[in-house]
Amino acid sequence: QVRLVESGGGLVQAGGSLRLSCAASERTFSSSAMGWFRQAPGREREFVAAISWNGAYTHYADSVKGRFTISRGNAKNTVFLQMNSLKPEDTAVYYCVARTAVVALSEFEYNYWGQGTQVTVSS
Repeated sequence: QVRLVESGGGLVQAGGSLRLSCAASERTFSSSAMGWFRQAPGREREFVAAISWNGAYTHYADSVKGRFTISRGNAKNTVFLQMNSLKPEDTAVYYCVARTAVVALSEFEYNYWGQGTQVTVSS
């Protein structure tokens, strides 16, 4: 069974940084688009960022553009989300996603999901 395992969440003060990591259990994801979604309490899940299989193409939500950076590891079945200048409104559960196709912005296009990691930004 394919698994996506996230790590790196935690509690940070506003203005601080965190780096999320996600590793896929199979190397087949080295040719898949991967990304991140998040869901805050009482809100709908939203797209954060995505990256193509080779890292050549990235896309970000307007709310995180310029503050977050998505990248892939050398093994290509890993993805990272560097989050800088964090704001209290970034508080959410962050989910790693993957799909065996090109980058997509809708959560319904991703068929593989991690269990989520909590990010809390205090003011």
